Amino acid sequence: MSTALVRIPVGVLADGTPYFAPLGEVVVEGSLVICHLCGRALRSVTVHLRGHGWTKQAYCAAFGLERGQSLEGPETRKLRAAAFASRLVFDPAVRAGSAAGRQRARSGALAQDAAAAATGRPHPEQRRRKAQQAHAARPGAASAAAASPARAAAQLAVVAAGVAERHGYPDIGTFVLARTADGDSLAAISRAAGLHKDWLSRHLADVDPRAAAAVPKVRPARPDIRWLPGLVRLGFTDVPGYLRDRHVRQHWTANAIAAEVGLSHHAARAALHRHGLDWEAHTAKRHGARERAAEVAADLGFDTMATYVGQRRAAGWTWQAMSAESGQPESWLRRQADR
Repeated sequence: MSTALVRIPVGVLADGTPYFAPLGEVVVEGSLVICHLCGRALRSVTVHLRGHGWTKQAYCAAFGLERGQSLEGPETRKLRAAAFASRLVFDPAVRAGSAAGRQRARSGALAQDAAAAATGRPHPEQRRRKAQQAHAARPGAASAAAASPARAAAQLAVVAAGVAERHGYPDIGTFVLARTADGDSLAAISRAAGLHKDWLSRHLADVDPRAAAAVPKVRPARPDIRWLPGLVRLGFTDVPGYLRDRHVRQHWTANAIAAEVGLSHHAARAALHRHGLDWEAHTAKRHGARERAAEVAADLGFDTMATYVGQRRAAGWTWQAMSAESGQPESWLRRQADR
């Protein structure tokens, strides 16, 4: 049963489909429900959707309705409930299915499957409206939302006052300015105060705007600063000179450099990169291998082993013959050719 009332579309979907009822809302008129697609008032929109070639799932997704939303009028729902109640008593298949469903609900499997199916799926408009209405209905919801910033500011002030008191200063601003005058960064001051390293950077302007404006706007100490105590002890005045001597001239590894100055392997590699020096892994072993190749080539009267191998191979020498001449293993000679 439907009415012949002509309705005007209230909007258009992204694909151009007009709709005749608000998104996220099921419009009920007496015992009838309005179809979003055509505006007709029907006892059951679910059955009517076959005429449009739509499924209920696609209909609910398109018009912002929850998947479990009924699309039937109240009278039709009562009739269906009564029919199902009798089937639950007399139909063995319905009884078995109901029992299986109750068992899954008790075990929690039904809730897990529902959560998995909902993962990554945005809430429909109808669900968002329900949540907003429920939140607005809570007593004091508006005042609580307004009070949250005030409570947060009060908590920041308590933390700042506690830090200043523990360090013997009248307020947080005086404490921060005294420490920055000694060269400490805001991160270092935060750590010393037992706070997160970014606490002062985030909150100083809120708890003491005067101090935040007066903090020197300087870049953090250069990374080379932490190298200098060790370098002075070793007789060096700058990091590039030290790295050039140890890694380039003496072929020290990054681990050896780090151990000498008391820093990490990664700090040594970063310093080499920062000063434009190429880092070479296993540099001591590779330097020894290059020296050995140069000595063998000189004994054979060649500038490099690559030249020696290239000329001998061009003359038809075998690897075995070259090994006998040079006194080196064939595998070693092959590696020289690759280089």
